[in-house]
Amino acid sequence: MLLTIDVGNTNITLGLFEGERLGARWRLATAHDRMADEYGLQMLGLLNHSGCSPSQLEGICLGSVVPPLTGRLIQACRQYLSDNILVIDHTVETGVPVLYDDPRAVGADRILDAVAVVERYGGPACVVDFGTATTFDAISAEGAYLGGAIFPGIGISADALFARAAKLPRVELEAPGKVIGTNTVHSIQAGLVYGYVSLVEGMIERFRQVLGPDMKVIATGGLAEIIARETDSLQYIAPWLTLEGLRILWTRNRGSK
Repeated sequence: MLLTIDVGNTNITLGLFEGERLGARWRLATAHDRMADEYGLQMLGLLNHSGCSPSQLEGICLGSVVPPLTGRLIQACRQYLSDNILVIDHTVETGVPVLYDDPRAVGADRILDAVAVVERYGGPACVVDFGTATTFDAISAEGAYLGGAIFPGIGISADALFARAAKLPRVELEAPGKVIGTNTVHSIQAGLVYGYVSLVEGMIERFRQVLGPDMKVIATGGLAEIIARETDSLQYIAPWLTLEGLRILWTRNRGSK
């Protein structure tokens, strides 16, 4: 079995693959003050709960956009799970040409999403990742990563609104069912959800003008399903796309050896 770990700014997502099939998967809160032993024991407990022991692991593939936690997670994996670890960075052969000005500046999650999309859907494609940030990534018809756009995520916008407006409350991130709110909670929800729907639809249309009418649109990330319920612009919903990218790169760089 292969354990895949995607370390994000808000969540750490883990998935257990048996061959190409994704079995157990988990989302943990990203805690910057948690020690390696704490992460190790937590991951060990999740594996045990799923019926998998560390001895059954072929290895671990890890991608991170949180540099201060990367070393801690590697230490935790080596001490509690397996020392056969592949960390995805700019030195790893991905099979996807990165046409960014500085390829090293592209987050591992964006490259992993691109790898999975090229493998599963092909290009041209627009990948919309609803995480701490909402990112739009462009993939050419030839399967190259072209670049993209980055916005504050829905959660960041909601937190900023609550922090900077004294009379506005925190609300659940859900659609209120009407675009014109008749109370404060529904007004905030309408702005956050339907506002982001409009943002997503507008950006997808702009990407399509560049990539062409055959562009596929793939949504991923923890908040993808909230937006997907309110628009037809997102053709494919793949909440575990980044984990799939980790599995593919493990196979290409370690699994085939």
